Amino acid sequence: MPPPTPEADHNSIFPKLTEAQINRLTPVGKRRRVAAGEVIFEPGTAVRSLFVVLKGRLEVVSPAGHGEIGIAAHEAGQFTGEVNMLAGRPTLVRTRAVVDTELLEIDQPTLRNIVQTDPELSEIFLRAFVRRRTALIAQSWGDLILIGSRYSADTLRLKEFLTRNGHPYTYLELERDAGVEELLQQFGVSLDQIPVLMCPERPALTNPSNAQVAGCLGFNAEIDEHRIYDLVVVGAGPAGLAAAVYAASEGLGVLVLESTAPGGQAGSSSRIENYLGFPTGITGQELAGRAFIQAEKFGAQVAIARVAKGLRCDRRPFVVDCVDNEPVQGRTLIVASGAEYRKLALPNLSRFEGVGVYYGATQMEGQLCSGEEVAIVGGGNSAGQAAVFLSSLAKHVHILVRGPGLTDSMSRYLIRRIEESPSITLRPFTEVVGLEGGEHLERVAWKNLKTGATETHTIRHLFSMAGARPNTAWLNGCVALDEKEFIKTGADLSAEDLKAARWPLRRQPYLFETSVPGVFAVGDVRSKSVKRVASAVGEGSVAVQLVHRFLAE
Repeated sequence: MPPPTPEADHNSIFPKLTEAQINRLTPVGKRRRVAAGEVIFEPGTAVRSLFVVLKGRLEVVSPAGHGEIGIAAHEAGQFTGEVNMLAGRPTLVRTRAVVDTELLEIDQPTLRNIVQTDPELSEIFLRAFVRRRTALIAQSWGDLILIGSRYSADTLRLKEFLTRNGHPYTYLELERDAGVEELLQQFGVSLDQIPVLMCPERPALTNPSNAQVAGCLGFNAEIDEHRIYDLVVVGAGPAGLAAAVYAASEGLGVLVLESTAPGGQAGSSSRIENYLGFPTGITGQELAGRAFIQAEKFGAQVAIARVAKGLRCDRRPFVVDCVDNEPVQGRTLIVASGAEYRKLALPNLSRFEGVGVYYGATQMEGQLCSGEEVAIVGGGNSAGQAAVFLSSLAKHVHILVRGPGLTDSMSRYLIRRIEESPSITLRPFTEVVGLEGGEHLERVAWKNLKTGATETHTIRHLFSMAGARPNTAWLNGCVALDEKEFIKTGADLSAEDLKAARWPLRRQPYLFETSVPGVFAVGDVRSKSVKRVASAVGEGSVAVQLVHRFLAE
């Protein structure tokens, strides 16, 4: 199949509605006239309506320091908006009438109803929204600027936060871009205060937290903290997003709390090739982005950088306390907070986290280690995916595992690629025993557990992807855990567990229900779960049926 022509690509980003399609929209919209030069969207203002051009012309521009950069024009039959439209987040662009123009205004609730009930228009709108956001990111349109350093762990944190949340930004690096130091001085910012984030029409933020960035960009403007939701989902990995999609599509009021970005640990996977329906594979970020849009399409609210710090399970509705934010309430709760890689037991590990030691292998980390040797600790699928991906960028990849090999922990298709790659060396019975360096990791020492021999290698990039530690500390002992602190559910709950929890019902817990009625656990955080994306999605969808059953009791 030949590649799409530029004209075809442009038409998919800026499609033109047919007369019949506009006629379907007319009864639910409101006609509006705007004069030439009138602005209907300004960067930083929340988008509450979509506009279809009936007559006239709109232009879309990105403000710049020296003026404006033209992005697109909307002629008769075309429409405004991108993915921020569904969430009511601030727009990144300025849109105004070029000539006297007649528009059809469709408000956000009506648009959401259209994409849920009209398959043809839903595909047109959502496809255009996604393609437009992709173009904004590719061209770094918008006036968000991040100034940082390759020797700053917080710079990498902010780059990952913005990238994984699909927000375009311009990055200036202290070591590479001339004039950055003088720019900082003009703003009265010293070098020890970087990274610096410059949000539109707001004071510069020095080393902001993820929550501060989310506030600056208006990520959570639509969240109603005083509402009692039918379901609160903690965690927006594959399991949590699946629960949100199915629950919202079935009419439940849903709020999802996510500490970093949609996708969870799977969101940082360079390519997932064994997920049903994607024979050529899909990146974790692409999969998460599509699921996030689905959840918003059906009306689920997703709060980004909203970290759960405690659960009050002795009352109804349940209350989830959040770091630096108001608590939220739900009649039911699905815990999908996942697991994180266990950290290496090295005294100076924290010194190199983000500046040589990483817990994900995305395109961003890949760019950092281009042409250099890297080491990966771990023998699971995530480590295998990282090895295959990094082998195309790095000089050489070393996989370090404590056991005899990969057979018991990794999919066969990944093992075969590793075995066939001259750029990857598997080192069994090996563990990391030392990290050395100055501002950045410079050397890694590892030990052969069979021979006792220790080697030190010039390696500036180490990827730690071994083991799993469940994110359950925030539950405050509300639910029964196994010996590794994963959540016990359903038939895995013993009579002693239920007695200790004072289980109040005559029935036994449902399949994914915890020792507290109405609190469910799915995905990697659940005891004995299968650590695969497909199984996490399945658990999230099944748990929603159990939520319905509980709410009907």
